[in-house]
Amino acid sequence: MRRLAIAFVLAGSAVVAATSAPQQQQPTFKSGAKTVAVYATVESGGRLVPDLTREDFEVRDNGKPQPITVFSSEVQPISVVMMLDRSGSMKGNFAIVEAAGEAFVRALLPEDKARVGSFAENIQIDPENFTGDKRELIRVLRTKLQEQGPTPLWNSVDAAIASLKAQDGRRVVLVFTDGADNPQNFKLNNMSFMDIMVRAQRSDVMVYAIGLESRGNVSGSFGGGGINGGFGGGNRPDAGLPAIAEETGGGYFELQRTGDLAATFARVADELHRQYLIGFEPQKLDDKMHKLEVRVKKPGAKVRARKEYQAAK
Repeated sequence: MRRLAIAFVLAGSAVVAATSAPQQQQPTFKSGAKTVAVYATVESGGRLVPDLTREDFEVRDNGKPQPITVFSSEVQPISVVMMLDRSGSMKGNFAIVEAAGEAFVRALLPEDKARVGSFAENIQIDPENFTGDKRELIRVLRTKLQEQGPTPLWNSVDAAIASLKAQDGRRVVLVFTDGADNPQNFKLNNMSFMDIMVRAQRSDVMVYAIGLESRGNVSGSFGGGGINGGFGGGNRPDAGLPAIAEETGGGYFELQRTGDLAATFARVADELHRQYLIGFEPQKLDDKMHKLEVRVKKPGAKVRARKEYQAAK
């Protein structure tokens, strides 16, 4: 499939200013119009569906069908932050997770840009700027990740979203963890699941999550960090991960074997490169959050796309 790059100029958090696209077969934007960009993943029987057309989709804004003014099935570049859990329960699997991160980096395309982060005692994201240099990203994976510590899951996703603010086009957070949110810092300003859900929706950031069901002794959530608050527990990834992935149009993969990590990270990269770009011009720019629904007419097919957008003036 021929590569296509479409530059969206951000206006607010989810509505983008449109410009003309002179190249043949590229989507046409009306000068001065506001276009909401929606990225959709379509699956059938566990396989991605790559050959749909504009006529196969329907978009509803607060329940009302909208004319699709922009459509493309071409590959769209991504800006992505990969956040990796360095909690104590993962110590024996650090090398496996690093190798899985490398599988994701190697699957990136030349126009993609990325940074790599880890969360434990601190939250750090490297290198300083987004880059498409795979050797630099792999160097970060091999030399810059932290030693073991707690699990400030939602604080780390918050930092990743913040780092994407200046990036144009499609913005993605890919987070990996084997436990519930547990920053263990006893601060009053820790981010909760609901905080991050709202911020991701308003910032137009797609969240992908990979959860590993740990067999170790994983402590639970403190201070309401998990989706249910209180002392979550045991050895399951945070219950907020599938919820935020669904709401933002991303994907959630829960694994029981570390041997599946590399293939799953590579699968996320493949899925990101095979999404549909759908655009429409909202009838109201009222600064409110609008409910979005994307439907696909192909029998047996299921579509994933973000559920809300902010109609920023």
